[in-house]
Amino acid sequence: MNGLSFPVYIALKEVWRNRGRFLLLSLVIALITLLVLFIAALGEGLADGNRQYIGNLDAELVVFREKSDYIISSSRLETGTLRAVRRMVGLENAGPIYFSATEITSTALPIKVSLLAAEPGYPGMPTVAEGRDFRGGGSKEVVIDRNLALRSGLHIGDGLVVRSTQGPEDRFSDLEVVGIVGGQSYLFQPSMFVAAETWEQIRPQTEADARDDTPYPHILAVRVSDAGAVEQLRSSLLAQVPKIEVADVATTINNIPGYSAQQATIQTQGFFTLLIGIMVIGGFFQIQVLQKVPQIGVLKAIGSSNSAVGMAAVVQIMVVTAIGVGLGAFMTFLFSLGFPPTVPLTFNGVSVAASVLALMLIGPVGGLVSVIYAVRIEPLRALRLQ
Repeated sequence: MNGLSFPVYIALKEVWRNRGRFLLLSLVIALITLLVLFIAALGEGLADGNRQYIGNLDAELVVFREKSDYIISSSRLETGTLRAVRRMVGLENAGPIYFSATEITSTALPIKVSLLAAEPGYPGMPTVAEGRDFRGGGSKEVVIDRNLALRSGLHIGDGLVVRSTQGPEDRFSDLEVVGIVGGQSYLFQPSMFVAAETWEQIRPQTEADARDDTPYPHILAVRVSDAGAVEQLRSSLLAQVPKIEVADVATTINNIPGYSAQQATIQTQGFFTLLIGIMVIGGFFQIQVLQKVPQIGVLKAIGSSNSAVGMAAVVQIMVVTAIGVGLGAFMTFLFSLGFPPTVPLTFNGVSVAASVLALMLIGPVGGLVSVIYAVRIEPLRALRLQ
């Protein structure tokens, strides 16, 4: 055998002869893989549920009212701000966005939704995938996102009833579904889009707010003509338009209440899961090496090099880890098929690939101590001849 095939043969032969023991470790790695992938999917799903609409904005900049700290709920722009922004040089277009929340009561179970208003054809209004955009004015038409369509069973042409608390009373409004857009969740709720005037009529509001029927946008989504001039336009907006502050989309997402803390928690859980995996694999292979010290001594006594012994240990670790990760990925796929759409799980290709790569690395990292120990075994002492 050549220099590489011998350690590979030794490693695979031992795995096969002790397949029950190594299968048990592979199952443990599979469970760790299942946990890591689900944590990654849950983190991505929760992030999407919180930021999906903002993350899909067809815009580079977001305009807030000054001193709102880039928090959407704290911003309420004046009606003249939109006209002033649209006059800026270097701006392709800008669209007002209005945010609120309401509840659909006409479904089997009431559904909390994010009630948004935007102008069709302008930044802030998603492209309709099915049906058409709503008409302007005070039309009783609504475009819903796919998340809401899945949860409610609503289709184009169906009617729905929303309940909003206005002053001391609950008000019920009838709307007709005329279009469906892709997933646009915001603040963990599916979204529905209406005209600004309709939004002002049906949104929850205090008795004082109800006396004023003027809709005030919370933010403006700004699309830039030249992608390389984003910072220049931002500076111009701040200098020429009064009482505003401007942020990019990433900053807007990070300032969504609870978003950063939520993602930090999920990432911490994933890190400690990987750390536990390293400790489990490291402990198992360390015990394995301690149990076969005499065999390693014999291999070295008959002329096997330290590199061959170390390579055999590394191959063995990688094979067992690969089997465990493969089983775990398959189990994750099977489990994901049984989860309802209401569970916020999103298997992002990049996140899954990064998680699998990290899981493949925890085997060699966890078994590093055992590999070093195996290489340093003295054949005479291992055979108790010294």
